[in-house]
Amino acid sequence: MTSRIEKTIARQQEKIASGAYYEAHQQLRVIAARYIKQANYDVAAELLASGAAALLRAGSQQGASASGGDLAIMLVLEVYIKAGWEIIGGDSDVEGRIRKKRLIELLHAFPPEEPTRKRFIQEMIGWSGRFGPLERGDPELHHAAGSVYAKDHEPYDAEKHLVFGTSESAETLARLEYEWYTHDEPHTAAIYASRAVFPYLLIGNLRNANKAFLIFTSKLSSSNPSLGVQEVSSASSDVRVFPALPLLNFISMLLLTIQRGSSDLFKQLTAHYASHIREVGIWNDALAQLGEQYFAIKIPRQSNPLLDMMGSMLFGGGQDSAGSRSAPQGRIGSKRVETPPASMELD
Repeated sequence: MTSRIEKTIARQQEKIASGAYYEAHQQLRVIAARYIKQANYDVAAELLASGAAALLRAGSQQGASASGGDLAIMLVLEVYIKAGWEIIGGDSDVEGRIRKKRLIELLHAFPPEEPTRKRFIQEMIGWSGRFGPLERGDPELHHAAGSVYAKDHEPYDAEKHLVFGTSESAETLARLEYEWYTHDEPHTAAIYASRAVFPYLLIGNLRNANKAFLIFTSKLSSSNPSLGVQEVSSASSDVRVFPALPLLNFISMLLLTIQRGSSDLFKQLTAHYASHIREVGIWNDALAQLGEQYFAIKIPRQSNPLLDMMGSMLFGGGQDSAGSRSAPQGRIGSKRVETPPASMELD
């Protein structure tokens, strides 16, 4: 940066430190707009990012965090998108990593209660999908967003991002679902485990599905020594069996069946656990989709089954029949659930 830009940033930082939040906010918008008009996007980005971070750190007093959120959103819409900054990926994409890091640092500066945070997340994911290799958005940005929501006990929003995140996201998601489960009845473990496993399977990410299931069941068995877990080993696999939780065993067998690619085994498995699956009442659409996706078992189509399923199946529905449970809803600590999104890309 030139000394002139450094002085501009220093002056605005002083204003923010003295509590002149509105004045600093307006001046930063005007100065940044001038550089944007000149297509000097790097300087505009530096001004907006530094100002946004300072205002966000000032908290909600006198609207400081809202002003910071506004500058952060302006950074994405008026700089990243107008400049057409791309995410190329790979070790050679130094600039792409710097730009992502700047957004992630700003995300962590948002107070949890600041309403503009959700809009900022939407815009940064939108930019990464538009100017990056994956239309659904950059995995590192999804992981950052999902981790922030998980930390703030917002499971629905966390799930939507973690499922499209990195390999680290599987552990974050599994721990989130397990923490959520501890606020519900003991026999609902499989419902919460499926929230970590099924979305990964539906987007073709078998690796993360297995990782999430292993972490969830490990926490379950270590936290409940009286549960009576049995270890079953064969030449090709090691499996934990939970005699008191048959649907958890179903998920375990489902993962093995998908790895083996046997449609006959899939049909036998779903038939064997049919009564338990009916009792849950919310897995039918997901299992039908998985049957078609992995075993070429066609399902009738009058509409888009994946979109329909993701809209209503994974824990968004109510009580379908006697004995069927609604899934948990709301923040962690309440007892009912809803649905993560899906796409069809192999990891």
